Amino acid sequence: MPTPPIDARVTPAMLHILLALASEDMHGYGIMQAIEERTHGAVEIGPGTLYRTIAHLGKVGWIEEAPTRASDNRRTYRITTSGREAAGAEAQRLARLVSWAEQSDLLEGAG
Repeated sequence: MPTPPIDARVTPAMLHILLALASEDMHGYGIMQAIEERTHGAVEIGPGTLYRTIAHLGKVGWIEEAPTRASDNRRTYRITTSGREAAGAEAQRLARLVSWAEQSDLLEGAG
């Protein structure tokens, strides 16, 4: 899986949003709810951070607006192929980091 360009660093907020959109298209509030649910409340992304990050993800081409019904006046977002690649590359980077931490006996219950 290709790694994202150096100038397209994946921040934690970006990764959480990309992960939320990996399974289904969502509007902003749905993304916030999915993140809070998946992290059991450990991560809360407020509206300001969410919409700034969504705008950035759109600029780098990692998400896009999804078509919506005319009656739905909320913007719905979906992950793009390059967004999936960036999220996957970041997840692999983090998995390697966790593996290193396990090998170094830094995680409780490891080894």
